[in-house]
Amino acid sequence: MNINKALFLDRDGVINIDKKYLYKIEDFEFVDGIFELCKFFQERNYLIFVVTNQAGIARGYYSEDDFKKLTKWMIKTFKNRGINIQKVFHCPHHPLLSGECKCRKPKPEMIIKAKNLYNINLSKSVLIGDKKSDIKAGESAGIIKNYLIKSTYQKKFDFEDLKKLIIYLKGKE
Repeated sequence: MNINKALFLDRDGVINIDKKYLYKIEDFEFVDGIFELCKFFQERNYLIFVVTNQAGIARGYYSEDDFKKLTKWMIKTFKNRGINIQKVFHCPHHPLLSGECKCRKPKPEMIIKAKNLYNINLSKSVLIGDKKSDIKAGESAGIIKNYLIKSTYQKKFDFEDLKKLIIYLKGKE
């Protein structure tokens, strides 16, 4: 029985400002409101996961080790603020360079892995992304509440920024 609910976050554009193929700690800037958003969900007993496409690995812009180093630092930064990131799932592939894979969003594989490993009820979970591929992955996995945050990639979006999403969520309680 799937008993846990989860918050799934895209990384680039949701957790950090999207800077195209980011892998250096010194270039990482958290998006305003991300810590408040995570605390909101954690206080309501959501497990928090990151699901991120990292095509920069397939392109050779950075290595798996570079990604892991940045991820470890990011998780520690959240932990220092009292936020527990359960796990970061990533897809290192790019279809034109490494061929088709099962994990690259909009495919739901990373979300399904989290569901199976952590006993998650996806119909009670939430996904926040900044690209349509994020939202499609959530919908394909069975997540009902998928929120699209404004980015340079979309003309249509659900919320201008994370702070407006938090205000909306608090108003729904």
